Amino acid sequence: MTRTTSAVARALERIGRLDPALHAFIEVWPDGALAREREAVACRLPLGGLPFAVKGPSGFRSFAARRLIAAGGSPVGATSVPGPGTHWQTWGLGAHGRTVNPWRADRTPGGSSAGSAVAVATGMAELAAGSDGAGSVRIPAAWCGVFGLKTTNGLLPSPDRSGLASAGVLARSAAAAEPYLRQVLDGYAPVAAPALPLPAVYSEDLGYAEVDPEVAAVVRAAVDRLVAAGTVRLLGREAVLLDPVGAWTAIRGGSPDDPDAVRVRRTNDERLAALLAGGALLLTPVTPNRPHGHGGPGDHYSTALTWAFNLSGHPAASLPAGFTGDGCPVGLQLAAARGADVRLLAAARAVEDALPAAPMPPAAGGR
Repeated sequence: MTRTTSAVARALERIGRLDPALHAFIEVWPDGALAREREAVACRLPLGGLPFAVKGPSGFRSFAARRLIAAGGSPVGATSVPGPGTHWQTWGLGAHGRTVNPWRADRTPGGSSAGSAVAVATGMAELAAGSDGAGSVRIPAAWCGVFGLKTTNGLLPSPDRSGLASAGVLARSAAAAEPYLRQVLDGYAPVAAPALPLPAVYSEDLGYAEVDPEVAAVVRAAVDRLVAAGTVRLLGREAVLLDPVGAWTAIRGGSPDDPDAVRVRRTNDERLAALLAGGALLLTPVTPNRPHGHGGPGDHYSTALTWAFNLSGHPAASLPAGFTGDGCPVGLQLAAARGADVRLLAAARAVEDALPAAPMPPAAGGR
């Protein structure tokens, strides 16, 4: 393997060429990345120098990053997260400017794992570690047209004392995300391809969210395609959860025993248990809105359909579902029973097989 043909060298070349316009990285580590790759190849480590990105200034020290490095992963840099001065998290600030959505430069990539999604979408990293406290992996995955997984809360170590945030991964596909789970989960064992059709419940709004009609139509078309392909069988269960906004806010603010938060959490847990019984999946849009501009989301809660699963702890993934008419990616969210992360990944692979492959974005020379 030579410097000019190695996976890390290719990733670094793309970073040098694309990141001046995208601002996905706050730091890049070329010398260290190439050295780790050479060591991984020489020692025949499982990941063989796979180039990955870490989230934010502390990402290098995260549990997942340490596990990936030990297995022969090669971190190429730290990706952007939201900068100071705003309370909304669906954007990023790179070393030289705000992070740009690779599909539309006038839109945000989402966040808070903003740069991680952009790096994966444009081939500047093969996968990226992230964290998800309200949708911070799934939202940028949806808006950048890549795969994103939030693991079951508590499955992996997290510095978040509220218990709402969990580790996650972004990759070009569910298959490309598999090395992450294989290396970071103790006792990981792959599961066989699931029997089809997958039992599933579809909900446009979880009973409370206001969803952009075009976003809803894109996701519904993807679900209809899955049904027609025999990949999914829709069950006659209605998903009506309580809006988690007040409960999530109270718990994040340090009041987990707030009576309303306790009530919402208990009620939603009971309803989710019924919806997911028998190994069923819950399918929804990832966000109720399309990517917003760099000025902010306005009155929209982009987290409206994601943070319910941070409150409940269920694993949830975002898969590319298609595009709105103005060229914005839309994500399909899959949620599964707590602890069913590996089975969820297998289901996501089956769903991907029945949907059109996500193209590379214009910023990377695609579409």
